Amino acid sequence: MADSSYSPRLRTGLLLCGTGTAGAYQAGVLRALSEAGIKIDVVAAHGAGVMTALCAAIDGTARLWDPAGPWTDARLRQAYGWRPALRVAGVGLAAAALLLLSPLLILLIATIAYAIGVMASLVNLPTLSETLIDAYRRLVELLFNPPVLPTIIPRAVVLAVLVVIGVLVVAAVRASRQAGGRRRWRGAFWWVLVGSPLSAAEPGATLVDALWKLVRGASNEPRPRADEIGRRYVDLLTDNLGQPGFREVLVAVHDLDARRDLVGALLGAHARELFEARRPTGGPREAEVVDFTGPQRGLLVDFLQGALRLPVATAPEPVEFPADSYWRGERHTVCDRPELISRLIDEVAGIGVEQIIVVSPAPPPALPHGMRTRAADLRGRMGELVRSIETSTLQDACASAAARFSGVFVIRPHHNPIGPFDFGGVYDDASDRRRTIAELIDQGHEDAYECFIEPIVASGERVEAVKH
Repeated sequence: MADSSYSPRLRTGLLLCGTGTAGAYQAGVLRALSEAGIKIDVVAAHGAGVMTALCAAIDGTARLWDPAGPWTDARLRQAYGWRPALRVAGVGLAAAALLLLSPLLILLIATIAYAIGVMASLVNLPTLSETLIDAYRRLVELLFNPPVLPTIIPRAVVLAVLVVIGVLVVAAVRASRQAGGRRRWRGAFWWVLVGSPLSAAEPGATLVDALWKLVRGASNEPRPRADEIGRRYVDLLTDNLGQPGFREVLVAVHDLDARRDLVGALLGAHARELFEARRPTGGPREAEVVDFTGPQRGLLVDFLQGALRLPVATAPEPVEFPADSYWRGERHTVCDRPELISRLIDEVAGIGVEQIIVVSPAPPPALPHGMRTRAADLRGRMGELVRSIETSTLQDACASAAARFSGVFVIRPHHNPIGPFDFGGVYDDASDRRRTIAELIDQGHEDAYECFIEPIVASGERVEAVKH
């Protein structure tokens, strides 16, 4: 691959990719870039990077790496947890199974007591032996004669199962109301009840709250509806675009109903002309681009919430388009897609960006003898799958971008044990200690200096743009 050098005179784009905890890593990188005075003209993002991009566009990145910032908020320990309905259902099923097994457990305890009594008689402790054997006999008679175990256990098991079914039905109805619309579900009724396994209520609530605090400034105004936050954000950025700390922004989500990627943009006049020039009326691009400065400005927070949703693992975010948009008031569902980095590269190239800095928490592909302990739980396995896809997608996207820009610079960790869902930290078997989200922010800061600032910006030497 040809060498290329960084130039502060070129139009520079910052591309942020990754899921979940990726936002904490990106916050550390933004801190380093800010300290080094790196000029950034456009911030483009998908996934957790959408929050970082929206904050970076309105000079609010300092809030992200603050020790009291959103990424270290205690509420995020519940991020991407099992849906409450599934947790309650799991407890109910476990209780029903325990009730069914209780006769065997009681017999086991009684048998142990009887065996101890027999052993006591063998060592000339007749009083203890008689006491234990008599207690064993009375316990069996009490529990296995009606109306104790034979009557109570079946009723308790039926009650536990009914509670489980009731919780799932209520959760399904509630989810249907929150999603809106009256579209029919296709598939077995049980799948409608079970739904997606993980909940994106967190980090969604915490991050939207943090965004609103940036938008409202010093005001103590309570948080309004999502569409109003979007409008206020757009007004703030458009009024200050071109001022120090304010940047153009592109964010992307995937529309499950239209089977298209959607790209939302807040751009300057010249970049908007280039963006619109690639958007023929009635063509496929008309269906895929959203200009937040127009009637769809209220969708900005929906894009943020949708970027935090994962395919299959979480329920998608419902988005209702304005009646005067391409989709004519339709209600679609959106989520993230790890491959959106390639779409963002195409978009920033189309608006005149000449060099890009790509930030990802996904470490490079493993070398021989680099395997680690595998996750046993389903949530952990999903996190491993997401991270693996992010790694391979980043490799392909950067390789294809090399021919389109004068420089493609990648900031990523050599080793990152914290998966997309590990907001509570994780034990790192490679270093035999526990790693936290605060440390991930610091790692992003260090990696920015190691991968980009010191070897490329500070040295002024020509270096290899993409490191594999």
